[in-house]
Amino acid sequence: MSLRKYMVKIMNSYLLLSFWESIFEYPEIFIWPILASILVGVLAPLIGSVIVIKRLSFIADTLSHFSLAGITFGALLGHILSDTIFSGLSPVIMGIIFSVSGTFIIEKLRGFYKNYKELSMPIVMSLGAALTGIFIALNHGSTANMTNSLLFGSIFTIKPFDLWIILGMGIAIIAFTAIYYKKIISLCFDETFARISGIRVKALQLSITIILAVFISTTMQMFGVLLIASLMIVPIAASILIGKSFKNTIIIAIVFSEISVLLGIYFSYVFSLPSGSIIVVINVLILFIVMIVNNLIQMNIKHKSKNVDTKDNPLIKENIVLETETSITVTTKDIETVVNNKEKTPNE
Repeated sequence: MSLRKYMVKIMNSYLLLSFWESIFEYPEIFIWPILASILVGVLAPLIGSVIVIKRLSFIADTLSHFSLAGITFGALLGHILSDTIFSGLSPVIMGIIFSVSGTFIIEKLRGFYKNYKELSMPIVMSLGAALTGIFIALNHGSTANMTNSLLFGSIFTIKPFDLWIILGMGIAIIAFTAIYYKKIISLCFDETFARISGIRVKALQLSITIILAVFISTTMQMFGVLLIASLMIVPIAASILIGKSFKNTIIIAIVFSEISVLLGIYFSYVFSLPSGSIIVVINVLILFIVMIVNNLIQMNIKHKSKNVDTKDNPLIKENIVLETETSITVTTKDIETVVNNKEKTPNE
């Protein structure tokens, strides 16, 4: 082993040891973010699976932008009411209120544009982005760090209270999924059948959207408005390429999500980079790896199917010989015809 490789190995071992030592030395800084991230790694693909199959991927971005307007409004209220009993009001609460109200606005706009239902989402998103800019400008106490945190998130700002909120939300989401699992599958794959079967389609869709809105609002401080949607979509995009069933796809997506979360936290600690951004980059890398491996497997299958062994199959061998001879004969006749025509032309 060369000296350079040996030094790299020692450095990697030291960084890994240092990371684990930091976890136990400063549990209030590391334990809560890690536990919260593991929970989010399970919940994000669970919600994202329904969003992707229903082709509503864009709604996650829409609600995150509208929720951001609520959080900035909550921060503005906290600044204005700093001398009152509402000074300690969490901006996340206003984020949840805005996000849930955004779902009702989307549904209302979808009713107006029955043939262009997708128009509702860019309208709500642009409104959320505009309100965010206004509230940040009005809040003179806001800083560049606050804006950066809202856009890209910061996992290490998680506190025990935030963890309990995420845990409670996780229990509610898992319970809802377990109770309405069959109805959710019917809604995802055949909405007409679900409606004929007596399922209240609109109520179920609205419930799923509200759950999505609450999830986005509570986890936005961890991953930011620009990254939270990708955490739900990208693991499903990777698992859907290799999943054999709906349940299998969700399980694979959760595995991919947990790998990216844990590696993202480690690399963000080692290189002092935003954890949310690293997690999303790892998610996308996993997606690319799955795409490449899946493509190589498909190419290998096609190659094997074409390379049929003809040595012990006289019928296939005879057919190939006949086809070859026929093609040569036809080609020779064509050449002779062309030559004869050229020879006859001067005489005429």
